[in-house]
Amino acid sequence: MAEDNNQNAGAGNQPAGEQEKPKLQFAVQRIYVKDISFEAPNSPAVFQQPFKPKVNLDLNTTSQQVQEDLFEVVVKVTAQVNHSEEGTTSFLAEIQQAGLFKISGIEGEQLDHTLGAFCPNVLFPYARECIDNLVNRGGFPPLMLAPVNFEAIYAQRKKRQAEQQGAQATQ
Repeated sequence: MAEDNNQNAGAGNQPAGEQEKPKLQFAVQRIYVKDISFEAPNSPAVFQQPFKPKVNLDLNTTSQQVQEDLFEVVVKVTAQVNHSEEGTTSFLAEIQQAGLFKISGIEGEQLDHTLGAFCPNVLFPYARECIDNLVNRGGFPPLMLAPVNFEAIYAQRKKRQAEQQGAQATQ
């Protein structure tokens, strides 16, 4: 408690420039489903054979500024499961899990990182649960998607962008 008081007391002694820095703020305003779809085009025939799934997973994130300090981030997950021997589609499940995030005091590269990695990490568990629920309600065994490392995906995307910019600069 005494440490808190000392820190607050010292705040008045800071140079004026440091006191005027924008206050960092990050808050989840709302998490919602923007679009959801489930198709089982080969039912009921698909239920009359042994289930031997081959899973194709597609993952994408987008973000846009909605208002000042308010951003929408969308994680799109598409899971297509085919019969591994016949190649017929067992089911296709797709969700666009979205969130509104109030973000202020973060700019440039840090804002890009927050929108490209941190926010999708918040949203993905919701998308994962929703896909599992859709598949289960469709009469199929649960599809437990593994956690995704959006930090690594973001780093790979930035590396690719830097390589492309480097290649364009040398041309």
